[in-house]
Amino acid sequence: MRAPIGDFADATPAPDGLDLLTGPVAAAVRAWTGPVPADQLLYVDTDPAIADTTVFVAHHGPELLDRSANCVIVAGRRGDSTTLAACVVKSADRVDVNGVVRRHLGARKASFAPMDTATGETGMEYGGITPVGLPADWPLLVDAAVVDTEWVLIGSGRRRGKLILPGKAFAQLPGAVVVEGLGVPVG
Repeated sequence: MRAPIGDFADATPAPDGLDLLTGPVAAAVRAWTGPVPADQLLYVDTDPAIADTTVFVAHHGPELLDRSANCVIVAGRRGDSTTLAACVVKSADRVDVNGVVRRHLGARKASFAPMDTATGETGMEYGGITPVGLPADWPLLVDAAVVDTEWVLIGSGRRRGKLILPGKAFAQLPGAVVVEGLGVPVG
């Protein structure tokens, strides 16, 4: 099947490619429920050497910049307490960590989680973290612009491969809160 976006000639419904996903992502796809059916979550094989957004978009086409999103793990701190959360914004944007995220988490300080924490707590590879399969008790902040995008390309849990799913599917993920202004245009 051809992917609905990008130049990917071979897209596989994620439920048919569970062996290509990390354990947490495969488990989330297996348990998927809601208005967007699981077979609308698509997996496309991609080269892990070009997984980073800038290189990926240069290789697969600039139109993907507006049709892709990044998922980053943040740590909000208040006193001795730390809350891990995930944030999903369009790839052309940056996460407003010190404003929107800090306020939403009720934290005194918020920052990107260290790489070892992000990968260790998610069970995913750095550079491939996806909101599909994150710990269910984590806050998941999703920029409204992502939800409003028809199809969105995002990590698959590994550097090899990406998921493509309807933007509205992000709103049905566990812990998801759609937030206006979470993503701030770069530049």
